[in-house]
Amino acid sequence: MALELSEMEKREIIKSAKDIKVFSGRAHQSLAQDIAAHLGIEPGTVQIKNFSDGEIYVRVQESIRGDDVFIIQSLCDPVNRNLVELLIMIDAFKRASAKNITAVIPYYAYARQDRKTSGREAISAKLVADLLATAGATRVVAVDLHTGQLQGFFNTLVDHVMVRPVLINYIQNKNYNPKKLVVVSPDAGGVERARSYAKLLNCPIAIVDKRRQEHNVAEIENLIGDVKDKTAILVDDMIDTAGTICASANLLKREGAKEVLACAAHAVFSGPALERLENSVMSEVIITNTIPLRENAPKKIVQLNIAPLLGEAIKRIHFNKSVTDLLENFNRQ
Repeated sequence: MALELSEMEKREIIKSAKDIKVFSGRAHQSLAQDIAAHLGIEPGTVQIKNFSDGEIYVRVQESIRGDDVFIIQSLCDPVNRNLVELLIMIDAFKRASAKNITAVIPYYAYARQDRKTSGREAISAKLVADLLATAGATRVVAVDLHTGQLQGFFNTLVDHVMVRPVLINYIQNKNYNPKKLVVVSPDAGGVERARSYAKLLNCPIAIVDKRRQEHNVAEIENLIGDVKDKTAILVDDMIDTAGTICASANLLKREGAKEVLACAAHAVFSGPALERLENSVMSEVIITNTIPLRENAPKKIVQLNIAPLLGEAIKRIHFNKSVTDLLENFNRQ
């Protein structure tokens, strides 16, 4: 779905190009280029390289004194390298006298480590938020955080951008009969997310009862709701090893679902994920490009571009406009 800027807005952005700069780390340069293109500006130039011992070197190659800087960096695999690279980039821009430094993080790693589930565990999601503030980020733009409460972990301003309108628009274009559609949450924690999708699609929801005995291992128990002879759409924030989503899809098929699709913001796809998805009963897996998609991905995976959505968020932040109504305005396009 394209979100076109008006000619006046394009002229405003070009006029203020000396004040707004979009830079990219090495994690997802194609997304940064798409965002800059949507804004009608060229990506800024920055040198990033590794020393022989693995240390990361960053040097800004143009003047950014007094500028509004946006750094695009997804904290995907390799997670720790990309995180440290982002921190060093923020520090470099701070020391180059940028006016504002906004870390645009399409995928926020460590988000699942947001609480202690047993004794003596680290709350790593809070640690990453503290590191961003200490490095010098004045604002964070995050996409589909694992839980909304993570916004409270930050000591900086946070704008939480949801990809829901992009995914909803794709599904609506398929012209499904709402009476033959059901949105399914793969666990109890995702019920609120499923309800928000179901409201826009005007259909009911169902819930998969999941038990997790250890990390990356889930046991699917029961289904709450009716999916018989319906198209079931599994909705989650991310697909990691794909164990949960595939097991849930199998359960939906056993319960009589006519077709099963999956929607997620973040395609982490670690370990056996791609093989599981390729061999799954799902007809389509719809994800966004918060994380680069591997070249050997199965054909049933559909990747949607969120550059217009993030470009609109950056434009609003730069011109001191509200980001709160971004999703509503984006949905009307």
